[in-house]
Amino acid sequence: MDSGKVINVLLAEDHAVVREATAEVVDHQPDMRVVGQAGTGEEAVALAKALRPDVVVMDIAMPRLNGLEATRRITAECPGCRVLVLTAREEERYVVQLLQAGAMGYLPKTVGLDELLEAIRAVAQGESVLPPAVAAVVVRHLAGEELTGEEPRPLTDRELEVLRLAAEGLTNYDIAQRLYISVRTVEAHLTHIYNKLGVSSRTEAVVHAMRRGWIRPE
Repeated sequence: MDSGKVINVLLAEDHAVVREATAEVVDHQPDMRVVGQAGTGEEAVALAKALRPDVVVMDIAMPRLNGLEATRRITAECPGCRVLVLTAREEERYVVQLLQAGAMGYLPKTVGLDELLEAIRAVAQGESVLPPAVAAVVVRHLAGEELTGEEPRPLTDRELEVLRLAAEGLTNYDIAQRLYISVRTVEAHLTHIYNKLGVSSRTEAVVHAMRRGWIRPE
């Protein structure tokens, strides 16, 4: 997404007061616009298909169609829509189910508004959003218990270093700070990694590398 483009956001939350309060905050951001609000999972799917938002912020506990199934349908039927899930459940297997359903990431429902806004921006840019505390263990689960053993890798040492830090759940900004490079350089490295591996997200890239033995689970 172009840095100057406004992010169109669809909010899916069954509590009207929470949904409207969140919408007010999002709409006050110069780079965001709420294009729709849904109170049920079915409504979220219908609005996503009709409005084609850049990001869908999905409460997992939605009536009439739960957030997990709604996410699965939205990502299948609206390929350009990226889903960020808010959930009170943080078990490893549950988070894995969300990612396998196509979500770009998840945040606990207790997250602050500033962190939510940054997560929306990250997801709009194609970044996966996972709390650092669970990122490594979730990626390990996705990679599978049996790794295939090390294979020749097409990545440079610097690209692999960036990918290792991404596997730890670091944002592009955090990676840039750790490696003393610019955020733009981190983004360029990730783009090269995606192109070389034939993937489209950080999570896919990390899983790809783990399965081939280029990165070892901690």
